[in-house]
Amino acid sequence: MIRSTCFPVLFRVLRRFFSEVRTDVRECASKPDLTQEASLYVHWPYCLRRCSYCNFNKYIPKENKDNIMTECLQRETETLLQLSQVSCITSVFFGGGTPSLADPSTISAVLETVSKQASLSDQAEVTLEVNPTPAGKMKLEEFHLAGANRFSIGVQSLRDKDLRSLGRDHSSHEALQTIEEARRLCPGRVSVDVMFGLPKQTAESWEKQLSELLTVCDDHVSLYQLTLERGTQLFKQVQSGGVSMPAEEVTAEMYQHARETLHQHGFVQYEVSNFARNNSESRHNLSYWRGKQYIGVGPGAHGRFVPLGEGVVAREARTQTLEPDVWIREVQQMGHGTRRRIQLGRLDLLEEVLVMGMRMTDGISHKHWELFCPQMNLHEVFGESMRVQELLLGGQLILDDRGLRCSWNGLGLLDSILPTLLAELQGHRCRQLKKYPDLQWRL
Repeated sequence: MIRSTCFPVLFRVLRRFFSEVRTDVRECASKPDLTQEASLYVHWPYCLRRCSYCNFNKYIPKENKDNIMTECLQRETETLLQLSQVSCITSVFFGGGTPSLADPSTISAVLETVSKQASLSDQAEVTLEVNPTPAGKMKLEEFHLAGANRFSIGVQSLRDKDLRSLGRDHSSHEALQTIEEARRLCPGRVSVDVMFGLPKQTAESWEKQLSELLTVCDDHVSLYQLTLERGTQLFKQVQSGGVSMPAEEVTAEMYQHARETLHQHGFVQYEVSNFARNNSESRHNLSYWRGKQYIGVGPGAHGRFVPLGEGVVAREARTQTLEPDVWIREVQQMGHGTRRRIQLGRLDLLEEVLVMGMRMTDGISHKHWELFCPQMNLHEVFGESMRVQELLLGGQLILDDRGLRCSWNGLGLLDSILPTLLAELQGHRCRQLKKYPDLQWRL
């Protein structure tokens, strides 16, 4: 699942793509190499408790429905794979919720369903999000035997007082034990999630915690700035004055220090929130950022793919029903719980390619942009803009023979750069449609 980056404004821009109804629908021509492959996201909606900061689609179950949930995940996977006609699933990601609460047989059952419908290579990345509790740690080996070959561990903090304020149900000691066991099972394929900008956190305490993390982590680290979300317990505590948050300049200092420290320890930043060494980048998340198809299965999951023959060949944004019991009923009745389908128009698709692509340190190559917009290259769309020229001259953006990307300093300002790029893309497209009303853009 795509999580927030460390930039609140960018998070709001991204969230729009997963929630906003689109009305500008155009017919697009398909491109075989964009439609034959996809990644698969599987959402397990249940948690034992709700963290104070979390507004994800998760539920506290009143009764055990693991068996029926597994059956429905299998059936929806089968239905959507048939509908998408993809011939190859390149990666699978089990997120939530707390998927490590599921029985390991759920993982093997879904993977078996995938293998029956499409090619799933022995080299395919299969990631499972893990809550680092004793129960989660004990099941790691079973999950590995079931097919998970990569673990993403929600450590969040190595300070027990921080974990308590976040409403987490694990301790720092339990997190360290889980990391150790995961590394034993999947060396080089363990990711650690850690948050900064926590209540009362200082730059000094963050630096100390980061140093400690680097002594135990594997080859992948994801950094997320804590974002206050309306309706959460933490939001109410901050609004009432009961809890204080670090100032923006302090969180900016935390982020820059983390980037520099991770770089010194051999980690390469390949996306605004993600760092890897020894070629341990998340292939699944890279497929999102590179604008590839993905299929979302489970309550509240999102997907982007071209459905089987309904006249218009266009990529759709699909959202599954949020509430698990309702979703189960719909899957049993129809084979899937798709609640909303929206055909993505030309501008919609290019906006997503731009927003997702600019998150990566490599940015958007000319070849990649041409897959979606062969008529107008990056220089034509962005190079002639005065506002973009200011960013280029100021050293925040780079537009050269490789493509369009942020500089090291610019990546830390991405939330303020993206609105400029989006406005320029929208304005350029309007001008081109007036000039060439029959202009066709690819899927």
